[in-house]
Amino acid sequence: MKIMRNIPAAAKVFGDVVRYGKYRSLIDNAKAAGDAEEERRLILEATSTFGPKIMEQFGCDLHVHGEENIPDEGPVVIILNHQSYADIPVMFAVFRKFQFGFVAKQYLAKAPVLGKWMPRIRSVFIENDDPREALKAINQGIEYINEGYSLAICPEGTRSKGPTVGPFMRGAIKLATKPGVPIVPVALNGTYKMLEETGVVSPARVDVRVYPAIPTAGISRQEEKALPDLLENMIRNGVTELNELQQNEKEPG
Repeated sequence: MKIMRNIPAAAKVFGDVVRYGKYRSLIDNAKAAGDAEEERRLILEATSTFGPKIMEQFGCDLHVHGEENIPDEGPVVIILNHQSYADIPVMFAVFRKFQFGFVAKQYLAKAPVLGKWMPRIRSVFIENDDPREALKAINQGIEYINEGYSLAICPEGTRSKGPTVGPFMRGAIKLATKPGVPIVPVALNGTYKMLEETGVVSPARVDVRVYPAIPTAGISRQEEKALPDLLENMIRNGVTELNELQQNEKEPG
């Protein structure tokens, strides 16, 4: 029954993908020509158009806190919590200054449409249950970053489907510390209400807090070791604050 109820939303997404299909050949051509700057520009144009459109169609009431902390350019590594599949278009709607892809679970490679688009925007598929393959994916991501591309990663490794944050995988920060690029921490809350809460695409308020970038170039081994806990606590507290903000907004008076 829920599948039938989600058909209109799926049709909207499919229509948007077809509409932005013109970027497919343009991005592929720029990549084949070795024009990384043009490739990044085209990816950004596609994602920063697609994200806001999806949010509008699904009735997402998006509130961005700390927008001034969004860097003007990459490469950076964005580290965020993971509540829902809707996190992807939300992030595209928030970060519209520079190109970025995602470190995504391997099974998404087989998803219709998305499985083709993710690699095209310089995303990386990772298999968390296979340490050797996971390391290979992280190394591929580091290679992309060294070439000037940015990536977003959710260190929880799975969707929380609610206003909670699971334990972070410590290896995620290697994406930033090895190439020495800044980390942009992000806490988001409310995307689970768009899909995960009922299984049906629904309008919802979504709050996103962007924290100031954390430099990683030249940090000590001790500072690097402390980073995962620092990020996890920062983002966990951020989600709690955003959830309380949403609850207070609901209260009368």
